[in-house]
Amino acid sequence: MKRSIAVLSTAAIAAALLAGFGCNKSGSSSSSGALIGIAIPETHVTRWIKDGATLKSEAEKRGYRTEVQFADGDQSIQNRQIQSFLTLESKLLVVGNIDESIVPVIAEAAQKKVAVIAYDRLILGSADYDYYITFNNSKVGVLQGQSLAEALSLDEATAKAPKLIALFAGSMTDANAFAFYDGAMSVLNPYIEKGALKVIGPYAETSADRDNFSKLATAGWDGDIAKERMAALLKAEAKNVTLDAVLAPNDHIARKIIEVCKANAKYSAKLPLVCGQDAEFESSLFIKSGDQLSTIFKNTSKLAEAAIILADQILKGQTPDIPGAILASGPLEKLGDTGKKVVKTYLLDPILVTKDNLNVPVEAEFYTAAESEALK
Repeated sequence: MKRSIAVLSTAAIAAALLAGFGCNKSGSSSSSGALIGIAIPETHVTRWIKDGATLKSEAEKRGYRTEVQFADGDQSIQNRQIQSFLTLESKLLVVGNIDESIVPVIAEAAQKKVAVIAYDRLILGSADYDYYITFNNSKVGVLQGQSLAEALSLDEATAKAPKLIALFAGSMTDANAFAFYDGAMSVLNPYIEKGALKVIGPYAETSADRDNFSKLATAGWDGDIAKERMAALLKAEAKNVTLDAVLAPNDHIARKIIEVCKANAKYSAKLPLVCGQDAEFESSLFIKSGDQLSTIFKNTSKLAEAAIILADQILKGQTPDIPGAILASGPLEKLGDTGKKVVKTYLLDPILVTKDNLNVPVEAEFYTAAESEALK
C-alpha cells in the first residue's frame, strides 16, 4: 500500500508540473526574452521533477521564456522534444540526456548555433557542445565508499574475518555511473586487496573493466532491475553467507535492495549497510529509522540555479563565473571527456548525509515543510 501511494504521489506531482509547463508553450510574462529549452530525462526519480521546476523558475526569474519537456527515460522521445525546441528557435538548451543516441540532435543544435549545457549528465560521443554542469561525481563515489568503510570498521577487519559486500552500479549509458563507481572503489579496493573486504557476486576493480562492470550496472537506473538482481544474488552467490554491506549507486536503487533484504529471513534482525545518493525524502526516512546507512546530498536546487546562471552568462557573451562552482582542472577535467572532446565542466560540492546530519538537507529547504517535519 505504501509503495502505491508513493507512486501515485510522484505521478501527481509530475502531472501538475507538466500541466504548468504546457501552459508556458507560448512564453512567459517575459515574452521579449530569449527562449531556453529544458530537456529532462525522466520523472520516475523525484529529483528530476524538482529540477524541471527549479530550472524553469530560475530562467523566468531572469527574464527568459522557457519550454520544458520530460522524456520518460526514452532518448528517441527526448530527441523529438529537442528538435521541437529548435523549431521554436530556442537560443540555448539545458539537457539532462539519457544515452548517446542524442548525438545527432546536439549536432543539429550546433548547426543552428544554439548553445547546449549538459545538465548533470555528460553527453557522450559529441564534440558539438562546450558546457557541462554537475556535482563532483568522483567525490560522490568517494563519500559513498568512505561511509561504508567507516561503518564496517574496515581498518580493523582482517582476511581471517572479512566483511562481505555486494556491488551495484548505475546505468552504463550515463557517464556519471562510471565516476560514482570509480570514486567508491578507490576507497574500497585497498581493503579488497588485503582481504579485509570480500566481494560477493560480480566485481570490477574499476569501470574500465567493462565486461564485469556491465554485470554490476543497472540499465536505465531502473530500481526494479536492481531488485531482481539482488533477489537473484541472495539465492545464488550470497545464499550461504550474510552480507554486511551493499554499494548502491543511488537512493532509488538502495531502497529496492533494502526491500529485498527485508523480505529475507536472514536479514530480519540486521540489514546490510546500504549507501545511496540524491537525499530523496523516502531514503532520508530510511536513514532516520536505521534501514539505510547514508545518502549523498546534492543540492539540485543549487545546481539548477547554477545552470541558469551559466546559461545567462553564455547568452550575454560573458565569461562564466558561477558562485559555488569550480571549473574542473587537472585530474577532474576527465569528468568532462565526451570521448570526442573535453568540455568545460563546472562542479558543485556533494555532502555525505547520515543519521547524524539529516538536518543538512532539511535546513537547505530541500524538502517540503511536511517532509522536513517528519525528519525531525
